[in-house]
Amino acid sequence: MTILLSTLNARYAHASLGLRYLLANMGALQEQTSLMEFVIGAKTTEVVERLLNKQPRIVGFGVYIWNVEETARVVAMLKRVAPEVRVVLGGPEVSHETSQQEIVRLADYVVTGWGDITFPKLCGEILDGPQPLMKVHAGVQPPMADIELPYSLYSDEDIAHRTIYVEASRGCPFKCEFCLSSLDKTAWPFGLDSFLAEMEALHQRGARLFKFVDRTFNLNVKTSQRIMQFFLDKLAARPDDPVYAHFELVPDHLPDALKATIAQFPAGALQFEIGIQSFNPEVQALVSRRQDNAKAADNIRWLIQHSQAHLHVDLIAGLPGEDIDSFARGFDQLVALQPHEIQFGILKRLRGTPIIRHTEAFKMVFDPYPPYTILATDRIGFGDMQRLVRFARYWDLVANSGRFAHTVAAMLGESPFANFMAFSDWIYTRTDATHRIALDRLAKLVQEWLQVKGMTPDAARTLLASDYAGKVDKAKPQAPAQGQAKAPAAAAPQRQVRHLAA
Repeated sequence: MTILLSTLNARYAHASLGLRYLLANMGALQEQTSLMEFVIGAKTTEVVERLLNKQPRIVGFGVYIWNVEETARVVAMLKRVAPEVRVVLGGPEVSHETSQQEIVRLADYVVTGWGDITFPKLCGEILDGPQPLMKVHAGVQPPMADIELPYSLYSDEDIAHRTIYVEASRGCPFKCEFCLSSLDKTAWPFGLDSFLAEMEALHQRGARLFKFVDRTFNLNVKTSQRIMQFFLDKLAARPDDPVYAHFELVPDHLPDALKATIAQFPAGALQFEIGIQSFNPEVQALVSRRQDNAKAADNIRWLIQHSQAHLHVDLIAGLPGEDIDSFARGFDQLVALQPHEIQFGILKRLRGTPIIRHTEAFKMVFDPYPPYTILATDRIGFGDMQRLVRFARYWDLVANSGRFAHTVAAMLGESPFANFMAFSDWIYTRTDATHRIALDRLAKLVQEWLQVKGMTPDAARTLLASDYAGKVDKAKPQAPAQGQAKAPAAAAPQRQVRHLAA
């Protein structure tokens, strides 16, 4: 192949939508272009060897915050052993602060921003001349109707074993300063009829898990309803053939018409990712986040009480102007709303985001290496920030995992943040670890913690047994009782389909 499109995905299940967009828009060069995806952690020499086995003249890499360091090693080795191969970089990580990056120095060319038409044009110039004079090429944003949709390029293997990423729109009209989408002027929709035709083709080929990457899926309610109706029709036609869809919702924009549509979905079919980030109005104003907190809370409450969607709600620790007490109040408020998962994230300084303007005023210290996590602010010192990092990890293991549903309720009590922080501090002193804690050991530690807090051994064991069948020592997930639904298929999203056994 003359041109190779490559990236290192976070895991195998994450098929690259960006690379497939590039391939779909290569025009006359498409027949000379192919995809070659890898997973982070792959051996650099093996990646380079497999790339060079295709004898490419151009290799284009998609560069992201999670793969930039490993991709830099691949590029460095590739240019050492095959300097004649032209390396072109693209993706969000190299689209901003470009001149400061070692990976850019190593490469031949960079496309910043939208690459749909700029990358094919650059490849044509590299192959046929005139040779590009500039190293950095600003991506030109084409009319949305001119972009070829990439969904036919998902292979049968992708459909059978990987998440199918789709987007009905690009961009975002909001200006939250911690997010790269704050640089967009608005959101740009694709033609809805052509998009839904592509979704129909994917469904006909066997796709059943659709993850929408739109930043503001419910911005245009009529569009949202038509897309959701597409999935409702599939579910109505074949109730025994489930379809799963994941959307990111604006939390304070859920009109009655959209609620009526959401309420029709069966258990397990929908997952909503809802970004609250902070409930502190002063912090929201600092980072240019417009959010009606009361309406957002009401909407989450409605979704919990009147829909069967799985709710994954985000908070961010380390935002400028927020101390631990403020974050704790927001966390407790969110726990009271009872979403199925609370994604407790730590602020990251994504390249190009306006959050950097607060660095001096709020003494914000970020890790200089990816993923550029906040280390300290004027309100939260380094030690306490690390406690929050551990809290987030243990929260995912114990609360978000769903393995300790009854037990977590008892652990949180009337002060969820304070009580779980105490558990987090305690378990860290016992294990000196936040990863690779075997499930059986975790269950024993949770039981021990309950006893530390005054519960009798028998009561603690009984509580754990309500989450686990058999002995706590074995920590086996409880089997469905007689009359309950069978465990969902392995291809279904595990957390989302908990509702199927409810």
